[in-house]
Formats: sequence, structure tokens, C-alpha cells
Amino acid sequence: MIELKSDELVFTFPEVHPQAKLSISFQRTLRIPDDDKTYPLPPGLGKFPLRHVDDFAQNVPVKWLKRGGVLLPMYQSEAMWLNFESSTIDDHWVEYPFAVKIAAGKKCAVSGLEWQDGLRGDPQDYMIVPEQPWLDGFAVEKGVIRQFVAMPLGSGYSAEEQITGNAEHGGLQIAVYPMKRDVFERRFPKRPGDERACSMLMEDCCFAAAPDMGLAPGGRMRQEIFEDPYDRKDWQDTKSSRCFIHLCNSMVWQSITGSAPPHPTPTAKSYTQAGLPWFDYYDDSQEALKGSSILAKLKSVAQKSFAKGEVVLPENESVTPDNVIEFRKGLKREQVREGQF
Repeated sequence: MIELKSDELVFTFPEVHPQAKLSISFQRTLRIPDDDKTYPLPPGLGKFPLRHVDDFAQNVPVKWLKRGGVLLPMYQSEAMWLNFESSTIDDHWVEYPFAVKIAAGKKCAVSGLEWQDGLRGDPQDYMIVPEQPWLDGFAVEKGVIRQFVAMPLGSGYSAEEQITGNAEHGGLQIAVYPMKRDVFERRFPKRPGDERACSMLMEDCCFAAAPDMGLAPGGRMRQEIFEDPYDRKDWQDTKSSRCFIHLCNSMVWQSITGSAPPHPTPTAKSYTQAGLPWFDYYDDSQEALKGSSILAKLKSVAQKSFAKGEVVLPENESVTPDNVIEFRKGLKREQVREGQF
């Protein structure tokens, strides 16, 4: 079952385990410069609002109603990242594991392959939560992603259009697969009387306006997509939930929903000049995927706009982040990270 709660998608699988729950939020963030430099993680600037498509049946395209799901507003050239949070299971003191597939325009953000039901293993087309705490973009090489950046569908910038030549789907597609109950109980036996350690995650610390938006590859960012540390047969692939997230142009969001869109985010330059933090995340206990050869061939928004003679990325100046916070580097899973205060 999928529910919309507090601008988060909440996936629950009571038929697998009564506490198997995964929450996914869509975080507003800085658009990092698209200049072929590789940047650390930008901050989360609060959640994007989400609305049920069915609540606005009179105002959205018919194809949106057919696909169901939710809608989310994004300005042209705005960036986002996805935050994953799974529930901690009583008496086990671990978070329930999930396999999560993310696609943009039905093109996998991890492998670059066409969307299909089920889990592929070669190449891996999914991520494992909680091992993977977030995703900021398309996996173009080992340890590097290109940031998710919204562009109008049909303008030729989206990953979908670059791979297929068509602007058919747009949006984001998500499928969630829980670990099988018996596998969970075997791999993570009960530990009565234990206490859960805390880990720090990054928290909320020129086209005509058309409703459909797609995700295009933006600037380069350091981020690893981890290999599945479990067996493929550990996942309950017959008990999955999937959701279509329609990316709605912020300029027409108000005409559809009657509510104002969020204010635009600050630029990377103004944020950096204010001395605010960027982040580097490390987990040496996990092996990173090598990245997708398909996605590596995509042109970034800046590269494609230069070739087309267009200017679609305002304020794209390079920056040098001076205040970079490194966390979880060299820490054990149970170890508490000491922060700054």
C-alpha cells in the first residue's frame, strides 16, 4: 500500500511484516554548477509538496489520471534529491531492508535501461535501503552522479529524450520491494534489550509553461550507488508497490492545485558565499557500482544547451565549497558520529 503523508510517499507491506515501512521524500536543493567539476553533496532545503493526481482530475492531462500517483512542482532547471527512510523493527534494532527502483521517463537512473517489472542483477537496476540513504541523480560512473535537473518535456534535454528520441513519459517512477520475512528474521535475529545507535543523515538542515517536466542530467556530484549485499532471491518480488510521480511545471502548479508553488531555491554561488555547509558521505563497508555506460553518454543540460545555442541555466557560475562537512567516514555501523556544536 502507498499513502501520502506529510509530503512523503509511505510504502507499507503488512502482508510481509507488520512494521515493514519505507518513506520517500523529494528534497529541494541547490542546483550545483554544470561545469564538469565534481562537487560534494548540496543540502536539503525542505520537501517538495506532493498532491494526489485524483484530487485535481479536472485540471490535469488525461494521461496523468491513467498513470495515477502524485504530482510535484518544479521550476525549470530546479534540482532535487530523494531521501529514503525505512522503519526500525522492534526487538531487532535494525531498519527493514528494501530494494528500490528509480526511473526518470521510464529510464533507470542506476542502469540507464528501459523500465521493467522485477529486479535486474546484471547490470543492477535498483538500490538497497537503508544502505543507500539518498539518490541525487543519474549514476554515470563509479562514485559520480549527474544531478537530477527539471527541464520541460519535449525540449530534448531529459535523459528519456536523449536515450530514446521521444518525450513520452517524463516524471519519476518508483517501485519498492521488501525483503522476505523469513530472510529478514534469519539475517537479523532479535536482540532483546539492545539499544539503537544513532546515525546522522542529511536532513531538512526559456520555454512556454507546459505541465509535463522531465529530469535531465545536470552537474557532477560525488555519490556512490552501492551493490546489493544480499542475494537476489531475498527480495519479495511478488509483493511490490509502484508509484508515478508527475513533475509539474511550477508556473502552472497554481492553476492546477490552487496553491502557490514554493519560492525558488538560492543559487549555489549565494549559498556558498554565505558560508553554509556542503556534505561528503562515506561508507567504506559497501562496494559501489561502476556506473552506467548508457547514462555516461548523456549530455548535461549545459553541454546540450551550448550545442543548441540556448541559455537555459541561469546563474551557472562555478563555486568552490569551503565549508564541507564529512560524516560517517571510517565509522562502524553502530558507532555514533560526533558532530559540531
